[in-house]
Amino acid sequence: MSLAQQLNDALPQTQCTRCGYPDCQRYAEAMALGEAGINQCPPGGQEGVVRLAALTGQPVTPLNPDNGLEGPRTIAIIDEAWCIGCTLCIGVCPTDAIVGANKRMHTVIESYCTGCELCIPACPVDCISLEPVDLDLSGWAAWPQHLADLARTRYDARQIRLQREAAEHDQRLQAKALKKLADLPAHTKGTEHAPEVDRKRAIIEAALAKAKARHATKT
Repeated sequence: MSLAQQLNDALPQTQCTRCGYPDCQRYAEAMALGEAGINQCPPGGQEGVVRLAALTGQPVTPLNPDNGLEGPRTIAIIDEAWCIGCTLCIGVCPTDAIVGANKRMHTVIESYCTGCELCIPACPVDCISLEPVDLDLSGWAAWPQHLADLARTRYDARQIRLQREAAEHDQRLQAKALKKLADLPAHTKGTEHAPEVDRKRAIIEAALAKAKARHATKT
């Protein structure tokens, strides 16, 4: 197992980005490369620093206050009376812990919430608050391993779903473009003007080529 994998396993998987990286995996990779310190994870707390120090051989240091402070585990609570159903919080939740639909009331599945706080700034009506689970527990004491494992599983599943949805969206757009390209004169006003048809054909072909190249880089 690589050092990056070991470091990722030692992180709480809240996916909160407070370390300065998009997720726990990217933070672990940065630590393995010596590009990030081992004291940048507030959810892991000081015990988390000790765990990472043991894996990297680096000395134990205090948490970097620039990344936040160790505190009790929190969960997000939505004031359903004020929720406008905008879905913005759903879009940023790293573990799909928020359920709801457009213009429908949203709610948080507490057992899936990591307390990442990412939904707070996303809410345009400030109807989300954070509630501590236990004020006497912080860091790993407040966030047992089974919750970290669950959060990681849900985060990974979300990433796979988002990639699939993006690919399906691209496929629909490409199919639509190919259909239009096959009978371009019928989709072009003033078909007696050949330059306009040629211009649209060039735009569509360029877009298809770009989509094909983007797909190739992902596979």
